[in-house]
Amino acid sequence: MGLVSRGAAAAGLGAASAVVRPGPPDAVPNPVPSPPPGGAARGSSRVPGMVLKAFFPTCCASADSGLLVGRWVPEQSSAVVLAVVHFPFIPIQVKELLAQVQQASRVGMAVLGTWCHRQQEPEESLGHFLEGLGTIFSHEPWLQLCRERGSKFWSCKAIHRQVSAAPDVPSEDQVMLIFYDQRKVLLSQLHPPTVVSDHQDGDTMASTGGLAVVFDTVARSEVLFCSDQYDEGPVRLSHWQSEGVEASVLVELAKRASGPVCLLLACLLSLISAASGCRLWKLWPLPFIRSKLSTCEQLRHRLDHLTLVFSTQKAQSPAQLMRKANMLVSVLLDVALGLMLLSWLHSSNRIGQLADALVPVADHVAEELQHLLQWLMGAPAGLKMNRALDQVLGRFFLYHIHLWISYIHLMSPFIERILWHVGLSACLGLTVALSILSDIIALLTFHIYCFYVYGARLYCLKIYGLSSLWRLFRGKKWNVLRQRVDSCSYNLDQLFIGTLLFTILVFLLPTTALYYLVFTLLRLLVVTVQGLIHLLVDLVNTLPLYSLGLRLCRPYRLAAGVKFRVLEHEVGRPLRLLMQINPLPYSRVVHTYRLPSCGCHPKHSWGSLCRKLFFGELIYPWRQGGDKQD
Repeated sequence: MGLVSRGAAAAGLGAASAVVRPGPPDAVPNPVPSPPPGGAARGSSRVPGMVLKAFFPTCCASADSGLLVGRWVPEQSSAVVLAVVHFPFIPIQVKELLAQVQQASRVGMAVLGTWCHRQQEPEESLGHFLEGLGTIFSHEPWLQLCRERGSKFWSCKAIHRQVSAAPDVPSEDQVMLIFYDQRKVLLSQLHPPTVVSDHQDGDTMASTGGLAVVFDTVARSEVLFCSDQYDEGPVRLSHWQSEGVEASVLVELAKRASGPVCLLLACLLSLISAASGCRLWKLWPLPFIRSKLSTCEQLRHRLDHLTLVFSTQKAQSPAQLMRKANMLVSVLLDVALGLMLLSWLHSSNRIGQLADALVPVADHVAEELQHLLQWLMGAPAGLKMNRALDQVLGRFFLYHIHLWISYIHLMSPFIERILWHVGLSACLGLTVALSILSDIIALLTFHIYCFYVYGARLYCLKIYGLSSLWRLFRGKKWNVLRQRVDSCSYNLDQLFIGTLLFTILVFLLPTTALYYLVFTLLRLLVVTVQGLIHLLVDLVNTLPLYSLGLRLCRPYRLAAGVKFRVLEHEVGRPLRLLMQINPLPYSRVVHTYRLPSCGCHPKHSWGSLCRKLFFGELIYPWRQGGDKQD
């Protein structure tokens, strides 16, 4: 395989088998254009004098002269330069490399033009020699980028040979040179554009709609960056990893060990899932109890997270990979906080102290409820109550309190042991311990829940009775079949009975409403405490900690858009811009990568909550099947 001079390369002789090297400056004829392969420029309509955008990596600004390799985007008149091929090279091997990269990345790769970096004394024939390479690697337009020695000025040209007006004079387009950090663009993930107001003076904001193809091209061409200058391959490239591929011994060891570890954990999790799906757990009332306890729902939620994290299937998209990473960090943080809580509980005998203080607190709460009921059985706030109904309700609730005090004293010898086992559950995570705490609060305040249910049912019965009797006075009735109010005629006996019932319900309503109001406030206090616990659990479950840490440490990884800073803007010189990445705001990071919540707790709007309280409908601590979420 012989060597050819620049004149032979310019004439296109031996393009498939010759090694291209810079030769002597003589014998440089005018390059003869050859037809482009596949009709690249045949039949294309082009507006003369249009501005072409050339995206050039900053890591190649100091590279030696050679060929510009990248992707041409005709829809946007843009050229995305990915690497520089250095002399000497064999053209057929360059084409084979581009074909391999194109097959692996599904990105149309081509030689876009030439790159001239005059580190030594400039040679007048070097530019002609680089222009002659266009006969071997035909591309329309043919880019010519040149950086002068010891100067900050650049020269950029885009030559069209096939659509020139004169047969021997190629036409030129204006070129806008845009520099970009190849490593940051490769590692970043572009999100939909947003308006960022805190940009500096002299910066130009840009939409990500047209730049998505640039990020996609660099991300899918990662196979091109696997070779560096230390490789013994026939083609030498300059790109962001030219000095050596980034590697870490710890990362490589973690990658090798992740496969067997994930396979083992996936098998263990599958066994746990099979055990939880046993028919024994489907016997009534176990499914009902399991669906109402926060602990069971949290364990199921964490089991789903671990099954997804340690799945042997690879993530199909960056969004799935980010979701797995967020789940893994959430589980690790949850377990770490749980172990800290466990160590705090088992130090200085704090579990014994909690057990000793629990029974006196329960007795104090029961005594306060007794005083409250005795106050309601008298004349609360000077209100005249129905004495017979007042005494019946008061004694009924006092009897429940006595039953509850007896139950607490019966369980007092076992409270310390129960709390000790509950503290051990913190090794499963802080969220599991908080869910158990929420269930314990629900059990300890079960008598308050019973009082609330009794009062709400009586109040609701009277409210709906009064509303039905009010329709009777107006000559209306509720049509159950058509679900509407229709007109109806009543006789004298019906009106008389309705008047008596309406009067009785109206005079009994204040007594029932007062008991309902008091116990509803107590119930709302318990629900508020449980809601704060559930809010903390949902915060640990859904907060995308990995994405927030990535936004804090490496903000370019989550890109909301780009901005351009002007580097050079002079008359007669090409416009040079620097593309910088705008990081995604923290609020959008949380909104985009927020993990799904457990979904077992009710979420009422203020309107629906006030409506339920006014009509006496029960507010359950869990989500009902027919609840409508606003």
